[in-house]
Amino acid sequence: MASMSKKYYHIHNFDARNGLENYFSDKETMVFGEDSLKFPIMNLYYVFSKGYIRGDLCIDLSHGSFIHHLYSASNIFKDIILMKFNEKCAMEVRRWLGDRTGAFSWTHTKTAVEELEGKSDQIQDKELKLKASIKQIVMCSLDKENLIDPLVLPLADCVISVWLLGTISKDQEEYMMNLKKTSNLLKIGGHLIIIGLLNTTFFKAGGEQFHAVPYSESFVKSSLTKSGFVIDYSAVQGRKNVSDLIDYTHVIFITAYKVK
Repeated sequence: MASMSKKYYHIHNFDARNGLENYFSDKETMVFGEDSLKFPIMNLYYVFSKGYIRGDLCIDLSHGSFIHHLYSASNIFKDIILMKFNEKCAMEVRRWLGDRTGAFSWTHTKTAVEELEGKSDQIQDKELKLKASIKQIVMCSLDKENLIDPLVLPLADCVISVWLLGTISKDQEEYMMNLKKTSNLLKIGGHLIIIGLLNTTFFKAGGEQFHAVPYSESFVKSSLTKSGFVIDYSAVQGRKNVSDLIDYTHVIFITAYKVK
């Protein structure tokens, strides 16, 4: 299927709940746990525990409505702002934030993080702590250089982007343009954390097939360098599952600090 015949996550009717069930749930049929849950959680815990990423404000600019990648961030940052392209994804997060009926359960990921961090009775519940850290959800659009125009946010100390740039960009040239817009959210010296899927051309949710632009590890790294970043940590993991929902080959995790 040609990419133009696929739907785009940020434009078309993306089924946010089905996306969570397919790629992030604790169901026995959910085969992506090693890649979508464990790999991000462990790497984020590692880099945040090292202490070189710090500050007051973290902006999360990620695909879908998952939140498990932000548990460790809430140990560091007083304020977390979520930016969403898809209203259904924002609604799904609001449902979880407000403990509303039918909210997606993240208990399996909260437990995993608490075990990783060595939770004791004196440590605040991870989910409650994360909810307290999330101060705002704002909608954004690719139409303008400032993704949330006419709103203006303070520059962030850290921006986290998971599974997003490849799904909102039609090709590698546009990936570079969207990376620049993401960089504009960040202070000089601030850190960008990217978690992506290598060599992906599609993913499925709600019975629909969505576009993804394929890219390699070397492309991501060169893109960051060309965009004014210095990479200080990276990890790549080969795909750990078999599924026809998505066609990536590896998961990549990169942290880089902005120098210009």
